[in-house]
Amino acid sequence: MNAAVDINETCLTVAEVAERLKLSEEMARRLFLNEPGVIVICYPRKGVRVYRTLRIPESVYARVMTRFTKVA
Repeated sequence: MNAAVDINETCLTVAEVAERLKLSEEMARRLFLNEPGVIVICYPRKGVRVYRTLRIPESVYARVMTRFTKVA
């Protein structure tokens, strides 16, 4: 599923999200890796693991936080 991204929207790094949520960078990366709207820049190299850079738009961050903070 591809989501449109507003090019003028501020994007957060994994480190910024991890700091805001008081989580490790690895946990923040797992939370947002498959989220629609997150920009994933891949650096595949033959025979070596894939390096990914994530940029998380503010709207995606807000959507995920709303989803995780809903009271049942």
